[in-house]
Amino acid sequence: MTEAEDKTAALLRTLWEKNRPIVEERLATLERASAAAASGGLSDDLRKEAAKAAHNLAGALGMYGYDEGTRVAREIDALLSSDVPGVAHLAELIARLRAAVFPESGAIPG
Repeated sequence: MTEAEDKTAALLRTLWEKNRPIVEERLATLERASAAAASGGLSDDLRKEAAKAAHNLAGALGMYGYDEGTRVAREIDALLSSDVPGVAHLAELIARLRAAVFPESGAIPG
C-alpha cells in the first residue's frame, strides 16, 4: 500500500470504530422488528423505523467495504417497505446481515 492508501485505511478504521455503536443500534432495531413480526405484533411505526434503519445501513456499509452487508440491508429495506413483510425471511436476512458485518459474532451466514 502507498502512504496515502495507508492513511485512508486508517481513517476508515477509525470512522468504523466510532460508528460501530450506531450500526449495532440499527441492527438491534431490525432484530426488534423481526421479533415483533414473528409474534404478530409488528406495528406500522416499528416497521417504518426498521425500514429506515435498513436503508441507512445499506448506505453506510458500502463505505466501509461491507458490500454483502449493503446488499442484504437493501433486501431488508425492500422487504420492510412492502405491505406484508415475510417473517421467516426477515429473520434470516437479519442474521445474514449481522454475520456479514460482524463475523466475529458467531452468526451463521445464510
